Amino acid sequence: MTTVPASDAPPKDPGPGPRRAAPALAAFAAVRLLGLAVLAVWSAAAGSSPHTLLSARWDSLWYARIAARGYGYEVVLPSGAVHSNLAFFPLLPWLERLVAAPTGLSYGSAGLVVSAVAGLAAAWGIFAVADRLYGRRAGVLAVALWAALPVGIVQSMAYSESLFTALAAWALYAALRGRWLTAGLLAAGAGLTRPVGAAVVAAVWVAAALAWRRGERSWRMAAGVLLAPLGAAAYVLWVGARTGGGLTGYLDVQAGWGNGFDGGWAFARFIGARLASSAFLAGVGLIAGVLLVLWLYALCVRRRLPAALLVYCGIVVALALCASGYFGSKPRLLLPAFPLVLPPAVALARRPGGWAAAVVGGLALVSAVYGAFWLNGSGPP
Repeated sequence: MTTVPASDAPPKDPGPGPRRAAPALAAFAAVRLLGLAVLAVWSAAAGSSPHTLLSARWDSLWYARIAARGYGYEVVLPSGAVHSNLAFFPLLPWLERLVAAPTGLSYGSAGLVVSAVAGLAAAWGIFAVADRLYGRRAGVLAVALWAALPVGIVQSMAYSESLFTALAAWALYAALRGRWLTAGLLAAGAGLTRPVGAAVVAAVWVAAALAWRRGERSWRMAAGVLLAPLGAAAYVLWVGARTGGGLTGYLDVQAGWGNGFDGGWAFARFIGARLASSAFLAGVGLIAGVLLVLWLYALCVRRRLPAALLVYCGIVVALALCASGYFGSKPRLLLPAFPLVLPPAVALARRPGGWAAAVVGGLALVSAVYGAFWLNGSGPP
């Protein structure tokens, strides 16, 4: 078995600076540029606009509308269901407005700028966590694998996944380092970005509880714990006050979109329907995908990842797989579950460099082709 060189061991202090993280950021940029290049070629052949696909379809339109006009827009479907833009958390639209004001860019284009910067920040944060736990080589490979996920193209869209992952990864890194004020502030930011921000809050709380059990006591820890839930709590309470629904007002908004938590029963029925139809192979593929995710999480547990990472990843996976919303969105909802790539990254780090490069390169090419096909087809709801 090839060992990781001593020079790639986790830094003792001060952490993963730009020079140390540079290979990971370069790998991320290379994978994403490959995806965008393939999308451009595919879209040219299909007669579609890559810019429109990335910035002005699906949820990106809802975010841009919030940036332009604020909250209050809704669509009433023939069934009577109400799709309200209150379902979308505000940090991404705020940043789109912040970028658009001085640049003159459209809000959708501003969203692409935010996602590009946030994607690099997320890659750096993932590297920081993996580097601290397993060394530089594993950190670079973890970032490359995350960028090369099948739906990695979402990282380049005017969506909130990259922004959320950046905040989550750095919050977790700060918690692992015992930087409680930073962890709390970043967790609050994550709570203003997506509903699954609760996973970051829980992770920070678990890390703080374990540190407290080890005897650590400080006002910074207490402040971080109190700060962590403020972002999500503030938005949920504001929605409740605006709708008159109180504490459950945001859940009512999500219910209008058909979103809820049923333990995975609706998803299981969806898979069963595929297995009983001409889409049998699609059903088999869904089962294989779910089993792969669960297997990777089991590997995280066996590798004894820090409890904060296990709690965060477990909640993200549970909410993605057990929600009753639109099933086509589940792959992108799993994008923030970056700890899942740590076990394969560590395994690849122990292999010769050429072998690891071939694996990552092959996955990046598959991801690029699938992303172009996906966006020119059903796309991410």
